[in-house]
Amino acid sequence: MSRICVYCGSNPGNNPAHRAAAYELGAFLASAGHGLVYGGGHVGLMGAVADGALSKGGEVIGVIPKSLMDKELGHGGVTELRVVGSMHERKQMMVDLSDGFIALPGGFGTLDELFETLTWLQLAFHDKPVGLLNVGGFFDGLIDFISHMSQNGFLKPEHAACVLVQSTPAGILEAMSSFRPPDLGKWIEKLAAGER
Repeated sequence: MSRICVYCGSNPGNNPAHRAAAYELGAFLASAGHGLVYGGGHVGLMGAVADGALSKGGEVIGVIPKSLMDKELGHGGVTELRVVGSMHERKQMMVDLSDGFIALPGGFGTLDELFETLTWLQLAFHDKPVGLLNVGGFFDGLIDFISHMSQNGFLKPEHAACVLVQSTPAGILEAMSSFRPPDLGKWIEKLAAGER
């Protein structure tokens, strides 16, 4: 995996452990030789993950919509800052540039990016690993809800299993490096035919 995309909050949150984990993840990725792709901001966890990668001399590519760049939210110290026209363009470019995805704590935007990437994986639009860095149990409720969706027949178990969960940067990278997507061909054929 040459580059890893990190989805995370533009806010720091109210738990200092989350900001520390973002910085640590960025530094770990750079030390392991992985480039970082992220939302391009200098604030919140976004700024922390970028600063962590930069502290170890890592490649950092930010992707930010022009509307946010105009509000002076872009990180001035990254390797490359790509300014796009919309959030949709931002998400597509982040996926195109990356070989895998990690979500850190965040809000609606983080979940939007995470679930769009998971949906594209489910539909075989890409075959790249998607993981949650579960800092201090932040994603426990979400993990339970994913299981709840599967138990209620809205998500196949093999799709639910595509969400990789670990609590350390080393653990999530190891899980991502051994990820093999499920064979979704038959499921997609049944979906097209209106079968469950």
